[in-house]
Amino acid sequence: MSDKNLEGKRTARERLIQEREAQKVRDRRRRTLIVSAAVVGVLGLTAVVGMLAVNSDSGGGKSDTAGPLLAPKGTDAKSDPMVPVGATDAPSTLTIWEDFRCPACAQFENGFRTTIEELEKAGQLKAEYHLATLIDGNMSGTGSLRAANAAGCAQDAGKFAPYHDVLFQNQPPETDDAFAKNSRLIELAGKVDGLVTDPFEQCVNDGAHDSWVRKSNEAFQKGNFNGTPTVLLNGEPVFPKKGDEEISPANLKKWVTEANRGKKAGTATATPSASG
Repeated sequence: MSDKNLEGKRTARERLIQEREAQKVRDRRRRTLIVSAAVVGVLGLTAVVGMLAVNSDSGGGKSDTAGPLLAPKGTDAKSDPMVPVGATDAPSTLTIWEDFRCPACAQFENGFRTTIEELEKAGQLKAEYHLATLIDGNMSGTGSLRAANAAGCAQDAGKFAPYHDVLFQNQPPETDDAFAKNSRLIELAGKVDGLVTDPFEQCVNDGAHDSWVRKSNEAFQKGNFNGTPTVLLNGEPVFPKKGDEEISPANLKKWVTEANRGKKAGTATATPSASG
C-alpha cells in the first residue's frame, strides 16, 4: 500500500475520532438540561409540569461572597434563606423551592395559589419560599437572580406574596431573559398597590439582596433536590406525587387535613398571606 493511501486512512481515522469527541461534548451539553413531565390535575384541568434538573452552575455566575449578605426583613439570613408566608404557628408547613424563570414553577403556583391561600387564611398552613437561580445557570442570563432580588425587596415592604404572584402570572418564556431588566421588574411591581417607592426601586437597582439569593441557591444545590419546583409538606415530597397519589388541589387539602388532625390552627401571622 502506498504512503499516500496510508496517510489518507490516518486522516480519515483522525476525523472520525474528532467527530466522536465532538458528539460526546454535544451529548454532555444536552444532559445539563433535563425536563421530565408529570401529568397533574389542576382545578379540573390536566397540566404537563416539567421539572428542571439541577445544573452544576449556581446561577448568576458569582459567589455568595460577592457583596454583603443583606437578608430581607423578616427572614433568617444565617441558617435558612427563605421567606415565610402565613401564620408562623400553623400546624403544617409547605416548603417550596422555585425559580421565577421556571415554567413548571409558574404552573404549580398559578394552579395551586387559591388552595394554598385558603389554607393559609384558615391557619392550617404556612409556606416557606426558597428561591433558586437554576435557569440562569442552565439557560444563561440573570433573570432568576434579578427577580428573586426584587422579591426580596418586596418582602422588605411587606408585600412579598402579592409580588411573588405577579411575577409568576407575568412570567416570560423560559428562553426570554426579560426578568434580567430591573425596569421590567419595577414595572410589574406597579401591579401591587403601594409597592413602587423610592426605597423599593433603589433596592431592586442596587441588587441589595443578591448575595442572599445566591446563598439560597447554594442551599438548594446542597440539598440534592431533583429540580424546581420542589414542594414538601412537613418535610415529605408532595410534587408531583405523595406516595402513590398525584398532587391536586383536593389532595393537597386532604393531606393538610390529615396532618393537622387534632391540632390547633395557627394565628400568629407575621407576613401577608398570598392574597396580600
